Amino acid sequence: MFDIRLTSLAAALMLAGCTSMAPKYERPVAPVAPAFTDSSTTTGTQAAADIAWQSFFVDERLKRLIEIALQNNRDLRVAVLNIEAARANYGVRRADLYPSLGVGLSGQRGPSQVVPGRLQTVFQAGIQLSAWEIDLFGRIQSLGNAAAAQYLASVEGRKAAQISLVAAVANTYLSLLADEELLAITRDTLGTREDSFKLNKLKFDNGAASELDLRQAESLLEAGKVTLAAVTRQRALDENALVLLIGQPLPTDLPPPLAIGEQRLAADLPAGLPSEVLTRRPDVRQAEQQLIAANANIGAARAAFFPRISLTGNAGSASSELDGLFKSGTKAWSISGNLVQPIFDAGRNSANLDLAKTNREIAVAQYEKSIQNAFREVQDALAGRATLGEQARAQLAQANAEQTRFRLADLRYRNGAASFLDVLDAQRALFSAQQAVVQVQAAMVQNQVNLYKVLGGGWTEPTATK
Repeated sequence: MFDIRLTSLAAALMLAGCTSMAPKYERPVAPVAPAFTDSSTTTGTQAAADIAWQSFFVDERLKRLIEIALQNNRDLRVAVLNIEAARANYGVRRADLYPSLGVGLSGQRGPSQVVPGRLQTVFQAGIQLSAWEIDLFGRIQSLGNAAAAQYLASVEGRKAAQISLVAAVANTYLSLLADEELLAITRDTLGTREDSFKLNKLKFDNGAASELDLRQAESLLEAGKVTLAAVTRQRALDENALVLLIGQPLPTDLPPPLAIGEQRLAADLPAGLPSEVLTRRPDVRQAEQQLIAANANIGAARAAFFPRISLTGNAGSASSELDGLFKSGTKAWSISGNLVQPIFDAGRNSANLDLAKTNREIAVAQYEKSIQNAFREVQDALAGRATLGEQARAQLAQANAEQTRFRLADLRYRNGAASFLDVLDAQRALFSAQQAVVQVQAAMVQNQVNLYKVLGGGWTEPTATK
């Protein structure tokens, strides 16, 4: 055991040390407007960050896909492992504040100092204190604070990764649903165009229609086949993207999906004030923790200009007989200190301090940029919420009108009261309107998902695994 004087000295030095030389941290003023525009159009009362994704989404198939993604997605797995790495690094830095003790056993054989001409063996055993830096100026404490902030940043990064993953799975799934509906519309339209082509060919073969009408019908039919190939390819790409997100092939036992028009999300989200929203965003909190870490590194760089004091010591016993080492051995202890004051380092410490200050300014800019990006994302989602609903209503009304127009044009053509050009024009317009309905419905629901994401929704504590 260490001598009582060594223990007292160590305790006193620890209490006297750890004076941080880092500048006082002050959160930068958010470089955004004090309020969002178009934020008063909702009656919701529960903030997005307080709504679990299991409650926000109503499609059971989508919920199952999100669960699989949270278990298997590799990007999320990397984010979790980054937390473990940051936690371990923090543990290393924190351990530097305390002395490292070890048990040592050594033997030495050489000329006796008592009896000339004889050889002597001396065994030593005891507790040893390796070079322990007394943190008088807070260098180690500052490095520990920086490591702690980086650890907290990795925790926030994991939350941000989950929020992004939930939204990405939802939006990709919604795109896949839209592809399915577009495929169905395209196939129906293609069937109608095939019927028109057959009718015109029959008329042409019997001299009742011109070749111009026949080629127009053929062109429209081939255009439909082009669209079918393009939509089929897009569906395959979206399915591949979804497979990548969930980290495995799509299961065959998924619940049945809801159609795009039936996707009703469970909450009407209030935007709130920017100051409230930004504090709920993990990516913003992550950027702030990185700023705090950069601020702490300045303290470590400043402390490097001052003396470093380290202690080395041991306490134990020594004996010329190994079996008597712990019985009749001579009790001994020693302690030594080392003080190093930088005098000339060719500007290394000054350069390190300049680097730390510059890194802090970079962190400030990155923090402010994260706030501005978050503000813009919320504004974009609010703009979509304010307009996409009306656009979807008008688009559906247009599709209904085009459906009636096509029916009337086809009826007039079959009765010889209109040219085939009127039918072709009506077919094109109806097909475009039907596609637009599906696309705007998908955009409207995806915008709701994005609003949920940018307001900080989508994070829930992971379920503990057995």
